[in-house]
Amino acid sequence: MSAEDAIGQVVAAYLDGLYRCDTALLAEVFHPAALYATATGGELVALNLADYLAVVAQRDPPARTGAPRKERIVRIEFAGPDTALVKLECRFFQKDYVDFLMLVRVEARWRIISKVFHYEAAAAPVGEVPTA
Repeated sequence: MSAEDAIGQVVAAYLDGLYRCDTALLAEVFHPAALYATATGGELVALNLADYLAVVAQRDPPARTGAPRKERIVRIEFAGPDTALVKLECRFFQKDYVDFLMLVRVEARWRIISKVFHYEAAAAPVGEVPTA
């Protein structure tokens, strides 16, 4: 399997984990030393993996209501054979996110070592066109 395909599988599992609020699945795709961070709104929020998973565990999963999914990998860049950056766009909880996922390959396995993101309120529900 190519590195791109392996990373694509990690990203798909990450998105499934977010959609279902499946902390066990997310724990598999994130490295134990992972960092979660955003400065949306001008204030830094930085969490370790355990704290991030605790936040996810408190969410109402979009899968429960059958919320439509909107997600795409914008690009994958490699800094070497064991380091990659994924730019991802997705929508959850009426917010549009841009995620920068840094991945490392350790022991022949790609895992997310950091998630840095920005979000904005979604302009319209998936499948609807904004009126203004």
